[in-house]
Amino acid sequence: MFKFIVNIPKVVVALLLVAAIVNLLVGVFLRYVMLEVTDWLDVDPIRFTWVEEVGEMMLAWLTLIGAAIGVRERSHFTLHVLQFSPATQGVVDRIHYVLVAAVGILASYYGVKLCLLNRTLVTPGLEINLALLYGSAAVGGALLVVYALSMVVSPPPRDPDAVH
Repeated sequence: MFKFIVNIPKVVVALLLVAAIVNLLVGVFLRYVMLEVTDWLDVDPIRFTWVEEVGEMMLAWLTLIGAAIGVRERSHFTLHVLQFSPATQGVVDRIHYVLVAAVGILASYYGVKLCLLNRTLVTPGLEINLALLYGSAAVGGALLVVYALSMVVSPPPRDPDAVH
């Protein structure tokens, strides 16, 4: 059961990635195929402005949840300029993750503020509540805090041969 809960963000990102690809393909089809077909048949063109709005929403959610997963998986780029002893490197890593958690707190706090501020506004094409867009910052920031603090409390063992 716990393993299922831990994998929810990864499943959400995978589904968002597939949906974003499908959305992009639909947009290309509507723009370059159906627009020509409707011109040839001399009928009203199919509107496809919604593709941008849906893509923007998916990209925001995909980016912010994916960033948090990247923190937990230690897959973000790091640059090792200084070499420390393993004990000192552990302290530096913990400080790093505390700072990442602080950024997550800021993102989540301002994401909630933006949600509340824009809860009455909608997107121009599909009239989707803008709080859904800014909710990605709130959720992604909160997930970033949880994952960063989990790395402070229980960091994974360092692999000396791993490239980070």
